[in-house]
Amino acid sequence: MKPNVRRQSRSLAVQGIYSWQVSHNPIADIEQQLLLENNVKQLDVAYFQDILRGVVLHHSKLDEVLKPFLERPFEDVDLVEKAVLRVSAYELKYRLDVPYKVIINEAIELAKAFAADDSHKFVNGILDKAVRVLRTN
Repeated sequence: MKPNVRRQSRSLAVQGIYSWQVSHNPIADIEQQLLLENNVKQLDVAYFQDILRGVVLHHSKLDEVLKPFLERPFEDVDLVEKAVLRVSAYELKYRLDVPYKVIINEAIELAKAFAADDSHKFVNGILDKAVRVLRTN
């Protein structure tokens, strides 16, 4: 699998999680809409679906792991940052086929692309600490 295909899938998953956080629409509807609106030839569709569905399924557990590393209430975290953190936490915990350094680097790039100016530093700091809990192998 080409890294760019995974990058696109991860990026679309962050957008889907953001949409889910804002709209509270069923994740199946969001997934379907995103797949209709995007070129699936540029995606690893199974990877995208795994992340999207997995984050929604496990978001409470992922949030509990992330909370101790935050200096503010989880509810106060920007929704874009929260989406990036949730996607990355899911990958760290459940996608052991992906090296943790790749996941953290991708999270930084996603934060640079979608979030506020210094969000990538915040995301990096949280994931650097959380990786010890999420990736126990």
